[in-house]
Amino acid sequence: MPEDFHLERPLFGGALASTFPQRFQVFFFLFIYFILILSHNFFFFFLIGIWDAIFVQDVSNIREVPDHQEVFVDPSRDESLILEILELKEEVGDDGSASWFLQDLSSEQEAEGCVVIEQSGVTEAPGLCYKNTPAVITTAVGQMAISKGRQGREAQNFVRVYVANVRLKEVNTDILISAYEPIHINPLSDSATAVGAGVATPAELSGCMPMVEVFKLAVSMFKVNNWGLFGSV
Repeated sequence: MPEDFHLERPLFGGALASTFPQRFQVFFFLFIYFILILSHNFFFFFLIGIWDAIFVQDVSNIREVPDHQEVFVDPSRDESLILEILELKEEVGDDGSASWFLQDLSSEQEAEGCVVIEQSGVTEAPGLCYKNTPAVITTAVGQMAISKGRQGREAQNFVRVYVANVRLKEVNTDILISAYEPIHINPLSDSATAVGAGVATPAELSGCMPMVEVFKLAVSMFKVNNWGLFGSV
């Protein structure tokens, strides 16, 4: 497996945590930090122009991040990892819940041609217990055509989406972990500026951990440090 340094990352103020490669960063905050450091530099505007050309289009095309989400991106590969906290969907059964959320993400993002190509059964997570009740986890993998941000359908990219639903029933919560991996980049997409149009370069050829392994790692290493985050404990 290619080398790709990973580490545990605090989420939601440290109440939750997971582990995934360091190359995935919260780029909005990195951009602000970059601005503050360079704000008195003679070459400020020149460097900001370069930054905008290389990175900002990727940031601007990530939808506004609400409080219940944490979004990590690797703009050099146009890959993203999203963790979010949702109220438990009691009307959705455990079996196939990840597939349900995958279809829901497709509708929410106005994607086209969503196809579920793989789904798991229900497994328990003994390491994620509250009041002796373990969390249950399902996963699903799908493919869809999706546009970035405000771009139209003519700029859709073909992507593979990995979804895990971690159900914390004792605190009335669904945790959703989703990972996006481009398969084919539309030349009209903003993504083409950063990573090039056409078939995406395999992670192995870039010395990176494949997205499927990033996803599995993030799910398997997900943990709750402070159950008080959910408010009902």
